[in-house]
Amino acid sequence: MEPHAACSCFGVNGKLVIFILLSLCLHVCLSDTNVRNSLMTVEDAEDESETEAVVENEDEHDLQDMEVFYPTREWQVVKPGQAVPPGLHMRLNLQTGRNEAKLPDGHHDTDNQRPAPQSSSFSEAYTKKELKEALAKFKEGHNLKSEQADVEEVKRRFRPIEDLKKEFRELNLNIETDFDIMTKIINRFNNSVSTTAEKVNALYDLEYYVHQVDNAQNLHRLGGLQLIISSLNSTEPSLIEHSAFVIGSALASNPKVQIKAFEGGVLQKLLAVLATEQPVSVKKKALYALSSLLRQFPYAQQQFLKLGGLQVLKNFFKEKNTEPLFVRVITLLYDMIMEKILLQKESNIELAREKKHQYDQINVTEAITEQGWCKIISNLLSLPENDAREKVLKMLSVLTASCKDEFLEDRSLHDLLDLLRNEFEEFVEEEEKSEETDGYFRELVGLVNEISDKLK
Repeated sequence: MEPHAACSCFGVNGKLVIFILLSLCLHVCLSDTNVRNSLMTVEDAEDESETEAVVENEDEHDLQDMEVFYPTREWQVVKPGQAVPPGLHMRLNLQTGRNEAKLPDGHHDTDNQRPAPQSSSFSEAYTKKELKEALAKFKEGHNLKSEQADVEEVKRRFRPIEDLKKEFRELNLNIETDFDIMTKIINRFNNSVSTTAEKVNALYDLEYYVHQVDNAQNLHRLGGLQLIISSLNSTEPSLIEHSAFVIGSALASNPKVQIKAFEGGVLQKLLAVLATEQPVSVKKKALYALSSLLRQFPYAQQQFLKLGGLQVLKNFFKEKNTEPLFVRVITLLYDMIMEKILLQKESNIELAREKKHQYDQINVTEAITEQGWCKIISNLLSLPENDAREKVLKMLSVLTASCKDEFLEDRSLHDLLDLLRNEFEEFVEEEEKSEETDGYFRELVGLVNEISDKLK
């Protein structure tokens, strides 16, 4: 460092000059050390929180980027906080009390320009954002090996997307629609060389598809519906049973198919199956198909009554081993009666008017009363299952007005109602103790009381 000539002007002795020079050297060394330590603190930060701690140590009012001192061949004042590149001549101006620095002698700076960015580690300002990005890149480089290992592991465990796309394209070539599958099944069923077992298997497969509305309608378009209706005339009970099963599944809640099946003569064929001697399993499926045809189809109900359908069903109660059909029959008749009753609550006036005109053509309740069903239904209260009792009680409730005379004369009915009331009330107490909320037995008690009140 060069001593300042102004020292002699104050008349200071040699010891003072030496002391000032030592102080200047110590100040320069400490300034250089602080600058280097400041840089190292940022570079050695291991995470983002340490970087933020360094930035927060700056003057909270000075939010500008760190200022860099750009030296020339002339002495310049070094402002507090400026980053000073290493290798410069520095001095303390005793007149102003400020640090000054310049380029060493012999350094070429003919253009008096700022150093190029690559000439100094402080060649450009560093913002908070840039320090964070630099730290993130440092971390990325630190974890590069582990990331590469993860990539290799993914490549090992998963197949390339192009290979998967190729296989998907190949699979798409073999995909068949439900329509295609049903066509093959119907052809298999209609094949003249197919055995009864093969036809039964075809019907079993077909029943799976016709639950869907569109598939059931496609069954008619393919001609399969009429083929299956015709097979109800078969002499093979297994073929009749599975044919009725397919018909029942196809007709359920599907008005278009109901109409097509009715036009195809399915009502007459089902009544013929139910009226002839057949295994109970066959009649069960035929009754299922009949129920699917009659529900929400008043014209079919009208024809059912005209063709003696009630008498056919009544015969079940005289035959042997037909007990599994009793509740099914009562449920079908109850639904037919309730359809007409619920029509009065229809919100769509136009639709209700049209339906009402159709239901006015039939009177299931009157037909049941005339054909002697009142006694048959009341006797069913002796069935042991509560589910069966519930359905019978509901049927008795809607028939009380038309069957009142028969019910009043039937003392066994009153005794059964009293027994059921006592039994159900015990179950109600158990429900309350167990805190069950469905109130199933309380509802049954309500039905029994309702019927008893109507018969007073």
